[in-house]
Amino acid sequence: MSSPSEPRRLKGHRATATCCIASRDRPGLVATSGEDGCVCWFDMRCKDVQLVMEIGKEASSSLCFKPGNEDIVYVSSGKEVKCFDVRLGTSSTPLECYDYNKEEINQIVCSSKSFLAAADDGGEIKIIDIRQQCLYKTLRNGHSSICSSVQFLPWKPWEVITGGLDSKLVMWDFSKGRPFKVVDLGSSEMTSGNSTGQCFNPAFVHSIAVPDVDMLDKLGKICVVARGDGGADVMNIESELAATRTKSSVKPRKGSHSRSNDAENTDTRGRLHLDYTLGGHTAAISCVAFSMFGQRGEFIISGGNDKSIKLWNLFKYIDTNQSGSQSDLRDLLHLNIDLSRKCFACAGELAVHNSCCN
Repeated sequence: MSSPSEPRRLKGHRATATCCIASRDRPGLVATSGEDGCVCWFDMRCKDVQLVMEIGKEASSSLCFKPGNEDIVYVSSGKEVKCFDVRLGTSSTPLECYDYNKEEINQIVCSSKSFLAAADDGGEIKIIDIRQQCLYKTLRNGHSSICSSVQFLPWKPWEVITGGLDSKLVMWDFSKGRPFKVVDLGSSEMTSGNSTGQCFNPAFVHSIAVPDVDMLDKLGKICVVARGDGGADVMNIESELAATRTKSSVKPRKGSHSRSNDAENTDTRGRLHLDYTLGGHTAAISCVAFSMFGQRGEFIISGGNDKSIKLWNLFKYIDTNQSGSQSDLRDLLHLNIDLSRKCFACAGELAVHNSCCN
């Protein structure tokens, strides 16, 4: 495992920083939102914050760029989604404002098809058509508790995946407004294969990451799930869907319950479970992201309530499996970075771990 350099601290917020995103078009540019209702812009080549935008009086929990035009940014403010043109500087007048959510928004994300999804405390997800500037669909009855995370699937333009504090992953066809697959991470089926997990913490879903289109050839159609029990699940979405269509008739033979350490962290559907037995987090994971530096998608970045950020070498795991070699999953942890406070958000640029905590 590599040794990290001293983390750099980015100062700009007056309260906890809740979210951070890294520019794809302008390397080194980082934007963060915070409980102070502000968005801060940092250039990693410079020492001080470059721009502070006052969004509103309520906490801002999430922000995202408009795909194809990073001069436009969408920011959640309480129950609202606001749109700003960064070129207007500190102007607090939004270009657009959407107030469709009834409860506080936890995450917003944009798709390349001009849709925006906003997941809220009521367990609902609002799909907004940002081209027509109107509500497209409301996704409900998928979560029985807070919906904490949402992501569009880049290879399925009409599908989203959501996670909540009911420990469920839900896959939706948002054109029809209904779910077609539910994975309960808190079920006995899901927890039995991960017997090494921290049993006192529920498997709440705090964050979901999916790869960009240009990462799919190497990574496949996967998602990474940050769990409240300190584990991160890497799941093959196509395998999960196939498992719902076909049921295995193979019954386990007597004595088959004995498993190696690596078997404890994988299963027949290709799920990989990264937890403290592999050097992972010892408390809830609050965020996950795919790396955007070097070979894009090579690493999974996870941040947790144990005041640490970890890099997991996903390419090593994939290459070893494809070659048919035996892998030691303990070698997947590439880097550990200790922080002074809890980590709430991380983005694809390693440098932005500094802005994850206030």
